[in-house]
Amino acid sequence: MTRVDFYILEESRHDRMRLACHLAEKAYLSDMTVYVHAASDAQATQLDKLLWVFRDGSFVPHRCLGQPGATEKCEEAVIIGCGEDSQDHHGMLINLASEVPEIFSRFERVAELVGRGEETRASGRQRFRFYRDRGYSLNTHRM
Repeated sequence: MTRVDFYILEESRHDRMRLACHLAEKAYLSDMTVYVHAASDAQATQLDKLLWVFRDGSFVPHRCLGQPGATEKCEEAVIIGCGEDSQDHHGMLINLASEVPEIFSRFERVAELVGRGEETRASGRQRFRFYRDRGYSLNTHRM
């Protein structure tokens, strides 16, 4: 069964995009494939750019779905998209959207990132109930 982890950001110095980068890097270094499910094309593009600069000395091979050449099978360990196509990446799903992606159960792990704003907290609670009501074991990490 898919392992679901909720990361609750409690301090203003943390943000969801940087946390997504750190989690993607950690999974990549553990030889896990990653699909980052963005809320929009704009957010996917923003994360694509941030993955290049979020930490000095870091290298996370990644590609945004929809970029030139992305119609073929992605060989990068980390892919970013906002649709339901995760290609063959079934290691970790990092969800930045406000809804649970329909494809979540294909993954070994799901990371749900909940920010400080009331809107993201409310959607985070809805996602928590969704998983809980379906019998998933939930882990919560306060950041």
